[in-house]
Amino acid sequence: MTIAPDDAQRDALLYRAMRDFIQSMDDTLPGKFEITKEGIVHDMLAPVGPHELTVLRVRKRLEKVMPEELVAHTGTPDVEGETQGIMRHPDIMVIAEEDMEVEGSFDPRALVAAVEVVSRSNPDNDWVGKMRDYPLLGIPVYALFDPRSASGAVLSGIHDTPLGPRYSVRKDFVYGEDVAIGEWIIPTQDLPRYP
Repeated sequence: MTIAPDDAQRDALLYRAMRDFIQSMDDTLPGKFEITKEGIVHDMLAPVGPHELTVLRVRKRLEKVMPEELVAHTGTPDVEGETQGIMRHPDIMVIAEEDMEVEGSFDPRALVAAVEVVSRSNPDNDWVGKMRDYPLLGIPVYALFDPRSASGAVLSGIHDTPLGPRYSVRKDFVYGEDVAIGEWIIPTQDLPRYP
C-alpha cells in the first residue's frame, strides 16, 4: 500500500527543500534569496548607494518618532511564515526589541511594519510579490519607497479576498511630502533617486 502525501504535506516538503537550498547557497552566491508563494527570488545585484542611503535615512527618521521600545531594524534574520511557505527579508522591519529575542527567523506577526526601498534590478519583487506576500504573513503596514520615480505608497488594512489576504488601503506619496507609516509621520525630503 502506498500513501501519497496530501497537498499540505507536499507544500511543506517543497518549502523545506527551498529553504535548505537557500541556506546552502548563502555564502556561495552573491545577492539575496527569498522564498515567495511562487518560488525562490534571487536578487543578484548588491544594493546601490541610493538604495542604501534611502534605507538609512528612513530608518533614522522612523526611530526619531517611534517609542523607545520599537526599533527600525535593518539586519538579519529574515521573517518567515512556514505555514504560508514564505521567507522574506524587508529592508526595514519595525519591531519591538523584545520580539527580536528569538532564535532563528522573526515571526512576521511581530512586525509592526515592513519598509522596502524598491530595487532597481527587480522592482516587481517589491511592487508585486511583496505586496502579495506581506498581507499573507500578517504584516499590518507595508511602505514602499521608489527611488526610480521619487514616489512611494503605504499599504494597510488587511482584509480577506478570494485570492487570500490583501491590503485594502493604499496611500501614494511623492518625495518631499510627509508620509504616515503606521501611526508615525516622517518627512521624505532629501531621499536620493537612482541615476
